[in-house]
Amino acid sequence: MEQQQPLLEVEQCVTSIPEDHEATCWGCGLRLIFASYAPVFKCGWCGAITQSNQTSRKPDSICFSHWRNFRDRFFVTVLILFMLFVICGGVWAVYPVIFSISTFCGIFHCILTALLAVFTIISYGLASFKSAGAPADMRWGSYPMVGKNDLENYTFCTYCSKPKPPRAHHCRSCKMCIVDMDHHCPFIGNCVGTSNHRSFVIFLISVVISCSYAAGMTIYASYRIWPPLDFEGLASTRRSMGYMKMLIEIIGTLTSSAFFLSARGLITVYLAFASLSVNAGIGVLLFQQLSYIYEGNTYLNRLNSPNVIHGERGVQNLIRFFGCPYSVSRVLAGYSNAGKLQDNSSSKLL
Repeated sequence: MEQQQPLLEVEQCVTSIPEDHEATCWGCGLRLIFASYAPVFKCGWCGAITQSNQTSRKPDSICFSHWRNFRDRFFVTVLILFMLFVICGGVWAVYPVIFSISTFCGIFHCILTALLAVFTIISYGLASFKSAGAPADMRWGSYPMVGKNDLENYTFCTYCSKPKPPRAHHCRSCKMCIVDMDHHCPFIGNCVGTSNHRSFVIFLISVVISCSYAAGMTIYASYRIWPPLDFEGLASTRRSMGYMKMLIEIIGTLTSSAFFLSARGLITVYLAFASLSVNAGIGVLLFQQLSYIYEGNTYLNRLNSPNVIHGERGVQNLIRFFGCPYSVSRVLAGYSNAGKLQDNSSSKLL
């Protein structure tokens, strides 16, 4: 007799998916199901990044908005008045001394001053009044309208209630998202972004050049109009005095002689100190901006993710940023590649 084998019972298991593991993509509206809870996820269709715990934010209060507007207008007014004071005060105080040397020298420096002033004011106007870079309008919210990878790495801005592209940040002063936002500068009353970043850096370069020129001219004019100094007593007793006492004596002599300066001379001395101070501060800011451009980064991206490399660093970033001609870019790129090859060869030898 044949032995009958017992029949295997097949159990049907139905697994219920918790609601916490279901989410809706804000970009295309598709319903996504996850094996485990994920606070941040990326849609496989449109590529949008969704944060589950992200909630809509209330707009800033009226007092806060008025304070930001007042701050920007105040700093812009101060900067414009300072530039006008340096230009007009420098011409009034310095150029009589320059014309006393020769007429040709006076005319030459007048033309040079006018060129630097016009270039600085134009670059400031472009950085201040040009749009910093608003993101393009994108279709979102519905699956038929949003195509494959249309919103790749986009996030949702809770302030604007619109898609925010990668490397973009929302500015609460400008009340909009800015592409490749570096920072909001109150001295230009505008954000520094992808559209006006070059104008802002050119403005910094023009300020450094103009302040260096103004400092040189005012120092020379101060030397020419400074009252005679009496160092006879200092020369006779310099062997018995220490270096610190000599320095104090020199400063005291200069201070006492400054009381005999005219109003033109006092303005010249003030412009010399002001130009040197502004040049030092703007020079540090310019070096910081150029270093970030060299790294292919921005200030906000570096601040938010200091250990993340956003792109390849090198001279090619500066060439691309300033839009150098093809011949110049080939020469600079050649030097950059030669430096990289030399660094690689030296590292291999080590």
